[in-house]
Amino acid sequence: MIPHLHERAPQPQDPLEAALGRPVSLDEGLTEYTVVAHWPGLDEFTQDDEDRIWTSVEWAEHLDDPRLNHPFPATPPDGQAFFHIEVRLAPCDRELALQEYAEVAHRLARAAAIEVPGKEQGARWIAVQAQPGRLDLIANLIHIDGTWHAPPGNVARRLADEARRIEQDLHLASPSRATPASRPAARTTPTASDQLAAVLTQLADEHAGPLAAVRGLIEHTAHRTAHQPGAAGTAHSLLLLARRVYAVQEDLHRAAAGLARSPVAVEPPAVRRSAHRSP
Repeated sequence: MIPHLHERAPQPQDPLEAALGRPVSLDEGLTEYTVVAHWPGLDEFTQDDEDRIWTSVEWAEHLDDPRLNHPFPATPPDGQAFFHIEVRLAPCDRELALQEYAEVAHRLARAAAIEVPGKEQGARWIAVQAQPGRLDLIANLIHIDGTWHAPPGNVARRLADEARRIEQDLHLASPSRATPASRPAARTTPTASDQLAAVLTQLADEHAGPLAAVRGLIEHTAHRTAHQPGAAGTAHSLLLLARRVYAVQEDLHRAAAGLARSPVAVEPPAVRRSAHRSP
């Protein structure tokens, strides 16, 4: 799985057309099989019209709304507000199911700090799966409240690291795993630090870790509570709690990275020549 970070764009139509492989259109409806994931707040826009299928033009307009509502945020001088991540499967990978593509999208959005659990007025983003073996995530860096959100400076590294974790979880190929055929691979011995790092990584794992499950339950409860009369404060508190759990996951990932180090390579023993000479 190879993530590619595109240059930011001034409007959503350009990255959306690149993701679709064709121009946006008012005549083409995009179903859940094309827009496989999106920012959590979108549910509030569709709860009264759940069966509506938006056209590609309408999706672009939805992404663009924060920029139009807040035309003068504290953005960089170039005004390039739209963030675009493209990720491709390796040629030998199997095709992913719809739910797997959705999981990849949410994990990459979190790795890039585009989706921040507990942040109610965050970025609008969608993930498009319209071409074989390819997923595109498009986000507006102008948040709903009009603030500008720049991804972290190490976003490329974070995306690459998360892609490696996704490969392991979904049993996909990694382009960095190839070993030259001319040399046998050295055996590795995990150290105590490696083992501790593995424990922390499992705790913070976004796919099957216990903290991810807890955070998901809290977020789900918060969104359901938000629609109850007089419970807006409780929903807000739950979202803040989910955000703190996410921060704990990030801290565990950093701690695991600090513990992990290159394993000690154990080369096969050399063949010893006998010192005995034949008579």
